[in-house]
Parts: sequence; structure tokens; C-alpha cells
Amino acid sequence: MQILITGGAGYIGSVLVRELLKSGDHKVKCLDRLFFGKESLEDVISNPNLEIIKDDIRWFDPKILKDVDLVMDLAALSNDPSGELDPSKTLDINYLGRIRVARLSKEYGVKRYILASSCSIYGFQDGLLDETSKMNPLTTYAKANNKAEEDVLPLADSKFTVTVLRFATVYGYSERMRFDLAINAMVLSLYKGQMIPVMRDGTQWRPFIHIKDVVTAYKLTMSQQPDKINGQIYNVGFDEQNYQILSLAELISKALNINYGIEWYGSTDFRSYKVSFKKFKETVNFKSEYTLQDGVLEIFEELKAGKIQDSLKTKTAAWYKHLINSYELISEVSIRNTIL
Repeated sequence: MQILITGGAGYIGSVLVRELLKSGDHKVKCLDRLFFGKESLEDVISNPNLEIIKDDIRWFDPKILKDVDLVMDLAALSNDPSGELDPSKTLDINYLGRIRVARLSKEYGVKRYILASSCSIYGFQDGLLDETSKMNPLTTYAKANNKAEEDVLPLADSKFTVTVLRFATVYGYSERMRFDLAINAMVLSLYKGQMIPVMRDGTQWRPFIHIKDVVTAYKLTMSQQPDKINGQIYNVGFDEQNYQILSLAELISKALNINYGIEWYGSTDFRSYKVSFKKFKETVNFKSEYTLQDGVLEIFEELKAGKIQDSLKTKTAAWYKHLINSYELISEVSIRNTIL
């Protein structure tokens, strides 16, 4: 199968690319702006089944979609802080850019399209939320996801299978490591002997999923018969991995056997959502292979081994700010309207 992955050099994309290349059954095109470099794919760059295309979903040449069977659309400004750096550009990329990918995919005869969305579109709500619950997107990032979902789903027909995957918050090791995700950040704080930062008052709910389970979710989705998943939205995660943030800190501390203190910051979090993942589980027989403890120990061991390090590049919004202030990005902006 010929697969195009937008954002394929990113936190999730780089793990997904590796997994799809393992079998030797797939040819993968990775479309990415490479603002974080090629290092996340360094060990597979020479793989003959991988093509890396440095470009932007807003203006790439659509000819790259010729002969593509499946598009996995992951490219986006990937969290709330990044999304608020310039809300108009976030909508350009995370909404209009992905609509462009979906529409061009259909135009060029791609058979399947999978949109990476987020459970963050539930915003703040009580109770257990499923795919029929109302949307309450509170940030630009969440609003862009919501709008993208609304516009890609009507493209579905008998020749073009569209599936939306609303992921829980991801954790775990990646070659393009991120320490701006809740679990990853807490592990880093404990490794550095620091207090765990918790946004007040810690009672807010979040669902979580290990990055390798995310990859499994993609593989299961692409293996389904089109009529089973076409035009469908799925929450992707596991009911047992819904956690309140303060209790999450305690669980991580216990997993590592490290005492911790809490560093409170900010005002009370206005986002809180506890999510049901029953629909996806029953549709594709999705089972958790990795626990919170697995992910926590994995990250801690990689830090100890020096395989990953805390750096500016591991904090997405901070790295974008650095690029904005760098000569290279300013120069590029003067030529064409780029990321922010």
C-alpha cells in the first residue's frame, strides 16, 4: 500500500512511519515542514520505501497524491499553547490546510483518508462523554479540530473512505520527543528532581493513551473494510486511562518510587473531560497493550540512558517562538507566508 503521512516527522508521525516500514509491505511518503529537523527519522532515511517531502499542507504540489492509497493526516500545530501563538495561522494550518489535504486526496483518487483529531474538542463537561456528546471547543487548537471534522466528513462516499480519530492525550517515548505533554512532563520533572507542576486545582479530568497504542489504532483502522468505518468518528483511548491530573502525579510518583511535591501554577483549568472509548473498542477490537506505568518507566529509562534530553526542541511552543525570532524563519516569512 502507498501511504502519505502528513506530519510524518513529528512526535506521533515518526513512530508511525517506522512501524509501517517494518513489514516491507508499504511505501510511505512523509510530508513535513521539518521545523524540528530530520533527526526523528534519521535511522530510516535510507529506507527505499520511504520518501521524505519537505513541504507544507497549505501549498504542496498535489501531484504527490498520485498513486497514494491512504492519507493519514497528522500535520498540525499540535497543542493549545502552540495554537495560541497566532490563532489565525492555527486555523489556516489545522483547519484549512487539512481540508485542502482531504479534498485533494479525493480529487486525486486516494481511497482512504484518516484525520487525526483530539478529545480536547469536548472542552469542559461533566459525565462520561462519547461521540454523540456535544462539542465544546475552548481553544483555537480544539476549535480548528472541530471545524476540520465538520468539513472532512461530508467528503465521504463509496469511493472515498473518511474516518476521524479523536485521540486522548498521548504519552511515551518518541524519536521526536515532547516534554510539553502532561505525563511526559511529569516524568521529566521527577527525573530532574524537581516539583511536579500542576495547573490548579488538579481535579480536572484528561484521557491518556500510549504512543504505541496510537500506532496500533492507525493500523487497525487501515485494515478495516471501508463500509465499517466510513464517515465515522471514534474516540481513541481507554476508559481505564481517564485520570484526574493530581492523582496522575501520584501514580507517576509511585511508578518511579520517587517522592514528589506539587508546584501549583495558573488559575483553575477550564478544560476537563472524561471520555468513553467503547465505540472504537467494539468496532475494531482495540485493546490496550501499554499502561501508564509502562510509559512512565520507558521515558525515565531513556532519560537515564541519555537517549533523550530536555531541550528547547522538546517544548513545541517554545521552539516555534525560537524559530519566529530566528533569522532563518524571518527570512522565509519575507518570501512567503509561512507557519506563524
